[in-house]
Amino acid sequence: MSAWRVTVRSGPRVEKLRAVTLAEAIDVLEDRTRSAASAEGRRRTVDLRYRRFEPGDQVAVRSALRGPGRWRPAVRAGLDVRGDGTLVPWSGRDPIELEDGEGPYEALRRVLSARAGIRPAP
Repeated sequence: MSAWRVTVRSGPRVEKLRAVTLAEAIDVLEDRTRSAASAEGRRRTVDLRYRRFEPGDQVAVRSALRGPGRWRPAVRAGLDVRGDGTLVPWSGRDPIELEDGEGPYEALRRVLSARAGIRPAP
């Protein structure tokens, strides 16, 4: 049976989890991202001689979800918690645009459900 894989990277710590369904995988991703983001805290500006990295440019926590897909391209999506505390949902290599009144978790659910052919509940 294929499983969805959830990976949460927070500094040097990497946590790998599995879920059977997409809904379960998104729930695990959301729960782990919330707890890792609250524990990680904010980042400071990194000033190198040749470049300056503001907190919003740094990824403090990266949560990634990878779907089953041995013979076809697997689904890759997730959430980045930036050093300034903002959440950025992404799919593939592109950020997901938020629709009106939508949060980052809802945007990720919307995009992944559409890819999997699942219609959202009314």
